[in-house]
Amino acid sequence: MHEFSIAMSIIEVAEKEAKEVNSSKIAEIVLDIGTMAGIEYYALDTALEMAVKDTMLENADIKVNKIQAKAKCADCTYKFDISSFIDSCPACNSLFSDVISGKELKIRSIVVFS
Repeated sequence: MHEFSIAMSIIEVAEKEAKEVNSSKIAEIVLDIGTMAGIEYYALDTALEMAVKDTMLENADIKVNKIQAKAKCADCTYKFDISSFIDSCPACNSLFSDVISGKELKIRSIVVFS
């Protein structure tokens, strides 16, 4: 379950940022996670729930924005939602496309107590 190591990394980054502004508690953290980031959302939720114990995020509101994966057709430039890297273009049926969003895994914002 690599989600636990991801949860630990999120906590580490958030605590570092909070300490840089002399805060000892985090009120809220917002994450952007793409549907093609290779993350199981339920597993990450569970991992975060366990990992935040005795950290600055213990009572924080953790929000996850799910970013729908999108591709741009290399042949006709049509942009479309995808659920797999091998989805064909709905406009021209081409199998050649570039993923333009949906692989994100980032901290969007952190709100700390002063």
